[in-house]
Amino acid sequence: MASIQSIRKAQRANGSATIMAIETANPPHAVDQSTYPDFYFRITKNEHKLELKEKFKRICEKSMIKKLYMYLTEDVLEQNPNMCAYMASSLDAWQDIQVEEMLKLGKEATMKAIKEWGHHESNITHLVVCATSGVDMPGANYQLIRLLGLNPSVKRVMLYHQGCFAGGTVLRIAKDLAENNKGARVLVICSEITAVTFRGTDDIHFDNLVGQALFADGAVALIVGADPMQGVERPLFEMASTVQLILPDSEGAIEGHLREVGLTFHLLNQVPTIISKNIEKSLEEAFQQLGISDWNSLFWIAHPDGPTILDAIESKLKFTIKIKVIVIGSMD
Repeated sequence: MASIQSIRKAQRANGSATIMAIETANPPHAVDQSTYPDFYFRITKNEHKLELKEKFKRICEKSMIKKLYMYLTEDVLEQNPNMCAYMASSLDAWQDIQVEEMLKLGKEATMKAIKEWGHHESNITHLVVCATSGVDMPGANYQLIRLLGLNPSVKRVMLYHQGCFAGGTVLRIAKDLAENNKGARVLVICSEITAVTFRGTDDIHFDNLVGQALFADGAVALIVGADPMQGVERPLFEMASTVQLILPDSEGAIEGHLREVGLTFHLLNQVPTIISKNIEKSLEEAFQQLGISDWNSLFWIAHPDGPTILDAIESKLKFTIKIKVIVIGSMD
C-alpha cells in the first residue's frame, strides 16, 4: 500500500509556479488627467469651489498619471445625479453597473490571456477572482465560469472588497494551488470597476479627492502553472516565494467602507512614512533566502507607488529606483 507521503508527493508539482500569460482590458472611455479636474468639478456641480479645484489640480499633477480609463461617462452620471453628490444614496445604481461591467472586463482580459497561453479554456483547473466592488451572489467567479465556458468542475475562489491588497493575495493563492496540485492551470482574474468610489466632494475630506485622482477601471487575467510543457507553454515569470506582513502602527492607515453613498475610503498622510519605515525589513524577508541584498540590482516596485511614497523609500534605503516592475523573476 502506498504511503501517505508518497501520495502527497505524487499530487504536487515538481517545479515552482510560473506565469504563462498576462493580458489586460480597459473600458473604451478614457479621461486625460490634465483635463479631469474640469470634468470632475463640472459634473459634480462644484465649479464654484475654485480653491478646492486648484488643490485637486495639484493632486492630479503630482499623481504622475496621464490617463484614467473609466466606465463612467458624462451621460451615465447625468442620468444618475445622486452619484455626483457627496452624501446621497446611490449604492443600488452602482451595484447594477458594477456587477455587469466587471464581468465584461474580466472576460475580455481572460480571452486574450487564453489566446496568449495557447491552450483551450477546458484545460483550466482552478479559478481565482478578486474585485473590490460588485459584491453579489452567485459571485463573479461563478458567473465567469459560465461566460468563459469553463468546466463546471473548476475549483474556484472569490475575493471581494480587498482593495489593492488583493493583487498580491491572488498571486500567493495561485502559487499555492499550482505547486500543490500537479498539472493545475490556474486562471487569475482581477477586475475593477471603481465607479462606486466616485462621488462629489466637500471642503474637509481631502482623502476623497486623492482617491478621485488615483482610481480608475480595468482588468487583468493571468494563467499560472508549474512544470510548463516544453515547446507548448512559454513561462514568462517564475514566482520564487511569497511573504505577507502586517506593518506595525498601520491600523486605520488605509480604509474602505461600503455605505449607502458608495465605497468611501480614508487615507492617512502617514502612509508614506509607515511604508518607508518598514520597507527594508520587508525586502530582507523577501530576498534574503535568495541571497540578494543589493536593491539596485533588482527590478521591483512598492505599492501604493505614489511619488511621495517612492521619495520616502528612496531616502530611507539610499538607492535609486531604476524601473517599476513586479518582483517576480524573469524566465528569460
